[in-house]
Amino acid sequence: MHLKHNAMKLQATTTTTLALLILLLASSSFHVAMAGSAFCDGKCQVRCSKASRHDDCLKYYGICCAACNCVPSGTSGNKDECPCYRDKTTGKGDSKRPKCP
Repeated sequence: MHLKHNAMKLQATTTTTLALLILLLASSSFHVAMAGSAFCDGKCQVRCSKASRHDDCLKYYGICCAACNCVPSGTSGNKDECPCYRDKTTGKGDSKRPKCP
């Protein structure tokens, strides 16, 4: 009976350790994915340099840059330089809006 109890404790400990390891790996890969590339980080810094909501600007430009590998030049406009970026939209019909700022 004592051996059975120890085996159950070991199984619970192993399961907990495995779950924590999976969470750790998932969170570190998420951080790497959100870190962006040097190309996108640099282009987004320029694009967002005059934004009043700098952190939000960097977040959304980073997402669009990662998808399109392009950020329009300057701090606004020039979306024709990046057709993928320009043409990304959310919603359908009347609620269709640009996805990238």
